[in-house]
Amino acid sequence: MSETSSDQPAALVERRGHVMIVTLNRPKARNAVNRALWVDVGKALAEAERDLEVRVVIITGAGDQSFCAGADLKALSRGETIAPEDAEQQAWGFAGIVSHAISKPLIAAVNGTALGGGTEIALACDLAVAADSASFGLPEVKRGIVAGAGGAFRIVQQLPKKIAMEMLLTGDPIDAARALELGLVNAVVPRSELIDAALALAERIAVNAPVSVQASKRIALGIANGKIAADEPLWARSHSEGKVVMRSEDAKEGPRAFAEKRKPVWKGR
Repeated sequence: MSETSSDQPAALVERRGHVMIVTLNRPKARNAVNRALWVDVGKALAEAERDLEVRVVIITGAGDQSFCAGADLKALSRGETIAPEDAEQQAWGFAGIVSHAISKPLIAAVNGTALGGGTEIALACDLAVAADSASFGLPEVKRGIVAGAGGAFRIVQQLPKKIAMEMLLTGDPIDAARALELGLVNAVVPRSELIDAALALAERIAVNAPVSVQASKRIALGIANGKIAADEPLWARSHSEGKVVMRSEDAKEGPRAFAEKRKPVWKGR
């Protein structure tokens, strides 16, 4: 696995029987995604897809505060890119997961705040269990950018449209109880019970015939050759719109205002 600057793996991988647990392991950075984390998670998912013994994958975050805070803004401010140079690894999408369609079921075990890219990771998973302290949101519009890692189209696929549009256009978060009410997560439990609850859900899947489970997921999501064909035009639109937004004055003003702890002054251009 790749390593962080503190010589700790950016993602930890462990096995519990037929279940692989992948832990985003940058708690001091609120598990924000840098290049090492992107590569580590993507490699773990690729390994899970190849390994016949792995039947379910759980994605969680280290620590009690954050599941994932999205992209590592400090790394980006230093001029670093968080995407790998390797084309195949780039194709996995943000955090090595958002466009990395594998046949093994994915369960998000959301241990804390999941904002921006954190919510986009949860949206990329098939099921989700949340700690009662968790929260979800796509605050990109508050920063002059867009939820370009699948959030802008997956949120309206997975929630009632009016509610999804409210979250997308206001950028305001929801708590775990509201996420459960809306069907964004399958269960909410105390933080101390989170991994056990995720494992219990995983075991309910793992006892079934693996070939049947994986075929069922591919049918349900339209997965073929590691891609979801129906998502391809949505990704293309997301990327093209994102490029336009990132060239705008507002896209520069949002992060600057955030860093300076002031309200942004939008120009609409």
